[in-house]
Amino acid sequence: MCAAARDSEDQPDDSLTGPLAESELIGHAQAERALLDAWAGGRLHHAWLIAGPEGIGKATLAGRFTRFLLAHGIAGKKSQSAVEAGPSLFGDPEPTPASDAPATSLYVAPGDPVFQRVKSRGHGDLFTVTRGYDDKRKRERKVIVIDDVRHVRDFTGLTAAEDGYRVVLIDGAEDMNRNAENALLKVLEEPPKRTIFLLVSHAPGRLLPTTRSRCRLLALRALDDDNVSALLTKHRPDLAPDEKSALIRLADGSIGRALRLAEEGGVALYREMVALLGKLPDLDISAAHAFSSKLAPPTAVGYELFGELLGDWIARMVRAGAGGRAVEVLPGEVALMDRLAGGRSLDQWVEVWEKIAHLFARAAAVNLDRKQVVLSVLLTLQSAARA
Repeated sequence: MCAAARDSEDQPDDSLTGPLAESELIGHAQAERALLDAWAGGRLHHAWLIAGPEGIGKATLAGRFTRFLLAHGIAGKKSQSAVEAGPSLFGDPEPTPASDAPATSLYVAPGDPVFQRVKSRGHGDLFTVTRGYDDKRKRERKVIVIDDVRHVRDFTGLTAAEDGYRVVLIDGAEDMNRNAENALLKVLEEPPKRTIFLLVSHAPGRLLPTTRSRCRLLALRALDDDNVSALLTKHRPDLAPDEKSALIRLADGSIGRALRLAEEGGVALYREMVALLGKLPDLDISAAHAFSSKLAPPTAVGYELFGELLGDWIARMVRAGAGGRAVEVLPGEVALMDRLAGGRSLDQWVEVWEKIAHLFARAAAVNLDRKQVVLSVLLTLQSAARA
């Protein structure tokens, strides 16, 4: 049994992409070593909570460990892994049995049959849980519901198909609603033999204390700039040097965020935003209307991105004003932050940040006109800068 079958042909198939298809992991050697040592030493906890900021490689690490467990099986037994030999009839490496030498990393070659079956979520000893698909609304659900985890108990009640581990991988564990989490908790409280649960979460505090207490925490840190740069070079070699540099600073240690910003035109939007802020307290009303109109259409991805980038910008200004390290994405930003922060107390700017966040949240809840929301935000900033 593998991941639950898709209920609609309209549901997008991401089985050949994403973390389960990624063979490389950068920046988390210590966490990888902790998992490898636990496996090799026979101290493998039945449930792991892999936590850390969004987009830093948590799910990639979970996928890497999943492939390793399904390829190598129980520590001490003869490895089921494969190493690459000569090309096969179709040009791919032909797997041959590995030696009994101790494993030195969690790496499993992309040509390994286990890698391919995990990538397609077709391995009999793997069960994945993510937010399911809502057939009525034709979109992914915002939470993991009990239907998404209802087959976990059935899966864990089976004997492993290949005489090794079974793996239950929950990507976005913080998205479970209470019914779903309680259903999972019943299995975690009485863990089946040779079953490993991998819970990936960027907000572990949203999980029940009882869930967290049954997991071993593996906390991952944000990536450093060199790692983000290397990953951007790999995934987006087309980026201009100045755009890449800006993305690295905006990413805040998250390659996932950097790639999303690159895809959604985040740097160009950020430049427009900072140009508007640079005029404060004398807001350019004509430019503000043009900017707001561009973000108004329901299909415009820049609207939500603007709220995210602006919130981060104000937060960085407050941190810099409180003596923190000033991060300058564009030339002249630090001087702009100093000028605006000098006109009001930091507590007042925090209130402005909270007011703007509340406005965006309210707009999403009652479907307010996007253009008016953006204009209201810019006018709020103008008023704050004049105080």
